[in-house]
Amino acid sequence: MSERAPQPKTVLLRRGEVHSPADPFATAMVVERGQVAWVGSEGAADAFADGVDEIVDLDGALVTPAFTDAHVHTTSTGLALTGLDLSGAPSLAAALARVREFAAARPLDKVLLGHGWDASGWPEGRPPRREELDEATGGRPLYLSRIDVHSAVASTALLDRAPGVRAAAGHTDGEPLTRDAHHVVRDAAFAAVTPGQRAEAQRAALAHAASLGIGSVHECGGPQISSEDDFTDLLRLAAAESGPRVVGYWAEQDVDKARELGALGAAGDLFVDGALGSHTACLHGPYADADHTGAAYLGAAEVAAHVTACTEAGLQAGFHAIGDAAVGAVVDGMRAAADKVGLARIRAARHRVEHAEMLTPRTIAAFAELGLTASVQPAFDALWGGEEGMYAQRLGVERARTLNPFAALLRTGVPLAFGSDSPVTPLDPWGTVRAAAFHRTPGHRVSVRAAFTAHTRGGWRAIGRDDAGVLVPGAPADYAVWRTDELVVQAPDDRVARWSTDPRSGTPGLPDLTPGAALPVCLRTVVGGRTVFVRPSE
Repeated sequence: MSERAPQPKTVLLRRGEVHSPADPFATAMVVERGQVAWVGSEGAADAFADGVDEIVDLDGALVTPAFTDAHVHTTSTGLALTGLDLSGAPSLAAALARVREFAAARPLDKVLLGHGWDASGWPEGRPPRREELDEATGGRPLYLSRIDVHSAVASTALLDRAPGVRAAAGHTDGEPLTRDAHHVVRDAAFAAVTPGQRAEAQRAALAHAASLGIGSVHECGGPQISSEDDFTDLLRLAAAESGPRVVGYWAEQDVDKARELGALGAAGDLFVDGALGSHTACLHGPYADADHTGAAYLGAAEVAAHVTACTEAGLQAGFHAIGDAAVGAVVDGMRAAADKVGLARIRAARHRVEHAEMLTPRTIAAFAELGLTASVQPAFDALWGGEEGMYAQRLGVERARTLNPFAALLRTGVPLAFGSDSPVTPLDPWGTVRAAAFHRTPGHRVSVRAAFTAHTRGGWRAIGRDDAGVLVPGAPADYAVWRTDELVVQAPDDRVARWSTDPRSGTPGLPDLTPGAALPVCLRTVVGGRTVFVRPSE
């Protein structure tokens, strides 16, 4: 990525399909001073041709608002893109073979970093043992985070670099590291990443996001996830260079620290619990495949104190909560804070809950009452849902069917913001929209239109901006140009995705995302009127 241009160009885009509620049949758009200036028909576009710096012939391409990914770990995403990726490993044996190859190819790395293993689908049915990692690396330090990033395996050499790890909660010899032990070994691993490597990873992640039509990401940092230097360096890099916007959330209960670091909120992955795959999500009832209910990191009283402090400081609060007991603790804490500072102030703050997978009718209603934004990841269901998926293994089929109830959230009036939690699941905005529209549990499906809105305008609304994420005059000129097949219109109440191409609907069309259909290909991404990605000519 290059340095930002001093002033964005005035551009006329014409002969395409512009997805805009201002004109459902728009084929042209004018961008001026970083904002959408006009949308309309091809016949009216000639009036603007002499007054622009550039004319872009869309040649039938689709123009949409750029996507916002509302939950990203940017540096970790970049390290996964440039490092050892085990997300596609079909077996333990294949994973160990990749470790050997990576170690041989990176002889100068102080610590080998990898991500993405998931033993729940391996025929061996178990993660790598420490002795196997020692053999595969030749005795070098190695850190391998599980796909949910809530547990990890490590070689002996890395454990020896992490003082206190063997005495920390979450360390059991021969088992993956969880809880405090995971945080200790993660800190030891990432301490070996140099500032240059970190910047390289951040640039790689943001460039990849731009190539997918993503114009904004919400960075979810925190002391248990990254570091203060990682967080502030990313915000400075994004402000100085051409690429997607980065909005920062810092997951610490120290409200002053979040403000000092430039965060929009003391929010994001402020952990109330862990993750289902690592058996650390906090449940009301025991796991189906373990004799415990997970881990609780914060209770309702701590939630209430943090929400009160954030509300009074004018910052967003937010929490990572996956299990039903964890989500219940967030709701109870939010209610207690509302009793203290007033419901209207809680609602106006637009506090967030990340993931919010195990919801009940009571907690969904509370989200709506309290004005909470549900920052959710539809790809989780695509990856782990279904009657034979990881959710069913952990919870049993009946409880697994209740997870990620997007339709119920929308019906109740809860704002949705879609994200990936990358590198947990890949940056893949159209795949995310498809996952929500074709949820493995049909009753939880939402229309493609609603899913698209949650992944564009929803991310902007989650940061308190109601004027963005849509192509109308006056909105920020954050948009993407796509090569796609014929557009279709889906009725908003059509839960099983029957399709209509009736032009009288007056509704902007979107690509056909039925399973098996080719996803759109990004040709260009523009942020604030500045082009941040152009696909090379094919």
